[in-house]
Amino acid sequence: MADTREDRARQDLEEDAGAAEPAPPGTAERIEELRALKEKARTAGGPEAIERQHARGKLTARERLELLLDPGSFEETDVLTRHRLGTFGLDRSRPYTDGVVTGWGTIDGRKVFVFSQDFTVFGGSLGEVMAEKICKVMDLAVSVGAPIIGINDSGGARIQEGAASLAGYGYIFDRNVRASGVVPQISLVMGPCAGGAVYSPAITDFVFMVKGTSHMFITGPDVIRAVTGEDVTFEELGGANTHASRSGIASFISDDEPDCLAQVRYLLSFLPSNNLEDPPSYAPRDDPDRRDEALNTLIPDSPRAPYDMKDVIRRVVDEGEFFEVFPLWASNILIGFARLDGASIGIVANQPKVLAGTLDYDSSEKAARFIRFCDAFNIPLVVFEDVPGFLPGTQQEYGGIIRRGAKLLYAFSEATVPKMTVITRKAYGGAYVVMNSKHLRADISLAWPSAEIAVMGSEGAVNVIFRKEIQQAADPQAKRKELIAQYEGQFSNPYIAAERGFVDDVIEPAQTRPRLIRALRMLHTKREQVPPRKHGNIPL
Repeated sequence: MADTREDRARQDLEEDAGAAEPAPPGTAERIEELRALKEKARTAGGPEAIERQHARGKLTARERLELLLDPGSFEETDVLTRHRLGTFGLDRSRPYTDGVVTGWGTIDGRKVFVFSQDFTVFGGSLGEVMAEKICKVMDLAVSVGAPIIGINDSGGARIQEGAASLAGYGYIFDRNVRASGVVPQISLVMGPCAGGAVYSPAITDFVFMVKGTSHMFITGPDVIRAVTGEDVTFEELGGANTHASRSGIASFISDDEPDCLAQVRYLLSFLPSNNLEDPPSYAPRDDPDRRDEALNTLIPDSPRAPYDMKDVIRRVVDEGEFFEVFPLWASNILIGFARLDGASIGIVANQPKVLAGTLDYDSSEKAARFIRFCDAFNIPLVVFEDVPGFLPGTQQEYGGIIRRGAKLLYAFSEATVPKMTVITRKAYGGAYVVMNSKHLRADISLAWPSAEIAVMGSEGAVNVIFRKEIQQAADPQAKRKELIAQYEGQFSNPYIAAERGFVDDVIEPAQTRPRLIRALRMLHTKREQVPPRKHGNIPL
């Protein structure tokens, strides 16, 4: 009997069940397609654009990440993103990545999140999708507690996307603010960064620039020339040297991009991953009990003679390594990172070689911001003080030295990390109080025998206190010298302050390193309670 249709169908099913199930059609082809797409994304700008980038003396977005991160550690996110269909004037070309490479990796084995703008794709201009990618990686960084490193190389907002590109900047700025004090934020400007785009690096903790290829400004030279008549070049207006020495925007500058990326890696060796962790600590290779007898003769005999405070710092810290921040701006004060006993510390120091170490409005703001960063990320502060006062003059008064100098006072008083001060020579007037004095709750205050703690210098004090007596003297000049000698005998030493407990001890300069290390060990478990509040109101 012929098989019925149902019998034949049943037989076919039985044969199919007994046979190996074939692979879904097209799987191998789809894997090859995926590989091709990802390879295309990795060279999204095309070989000609990459050659132009190299001709400018700049690395590509991916080359920068290869130098920044540990080899083989980079995990890319959103590699296949593209701008939306229907974007005015851009539908003919929809390159993958949309002009930014995002993801995470490690630096010295520690996790970091990164974004690197790709100038070979639409000039690195920021559109809606690029902003979404950057925001996504920033959100991840905050949620897991890891630093954010942004490499900026962009022509600005993507004009074709209109308000959406402007909104993208707003979303990024908002995340910069919310991440502030939670995870370290580091910006590298490795090309143009103009208009509203500059505010994201400005909010971050540290800005790196490269000589000759990095530029930051709100409005370019052409607009300035048209509006004000000023004739200025790109380099004069917003180059690395300008922002490192005049505006106080660039924390660090480098001769080339590899050196810049190496500096970022070194900076991170001093920083914790987030505000809930202690900074990294390393087994010390420098003897914690080491004395340095050269410190005993470092201070000049003349109170007017300058000396280099960097010599003091290098003789005290581990292996003489001091990583200075803003070395070219407001150099009458020194700030930077070092280690004591293998532990990270932040250093704030007056520099007698520049403006006699006086405080002005730029140096006050420079130090205040650094102090607040260290306090946010649990980095102890060590202060080396030699300050004759605030810089006098109408320029300073009109420029807001009262308000801007108060920022330094506020920052020291607000800080709850371990705070230690060493007074090496002059500590005069309000500047003495501002520079982390006991009166602002410094934990440890030490003075060298050369320290002078007084309201003002001897000549000024004598001229005020004994003005009539000097005028009425038979020999006013001789009388003035006599009174100055008496004043200096009483105040040109630290012992009156020590009697009152305003300094904890007067020490030999050679003992400075071991005394600071012992104090740091004691303060390691410091916990300070502050009144509950939303936030203070620093005089910005």
